[in-house]
Amino acid sequence: MLVKLFVGNLAWSVNDTTLEDVFADHGEVQSARVITDRDTGRSRGFGFVELETENADAVIDAVNGRDINGRQVRVNRAEDKARSGGGGGGGGGGRDRRGPPRGRF
Repeated sequence: MLVKLFVGNLAWSVNDTTLEDVFADHGEVQSARVITDRDTGRSRGFGFVELETENADAVIDAVNGRDINGRQVRVNRAEDKARSGGGGGGGGGGRDRRGPPRGRF
């Protein structure tokens, strides 16, 4: 069964290959990706791993809390984008702060 896992608290030095190597002992890794900032290219400290396994809970238990490059990582099942709520909307525009305050009626 293909399982997608979220891996958090990654050290900045962890790359896709490191992430793949960590999970390779626990199933056939389909993809391993450290998420990077689009402007700087630096790691954002988390990533995702997709792997074939019959027991995702055993994989999570084996890797969660493990030290990888000096940091104890957190591993959970990844949530679908549709279920995660999408981060909420932007807020209202607010009022122009340069103008005088409006009175109340």
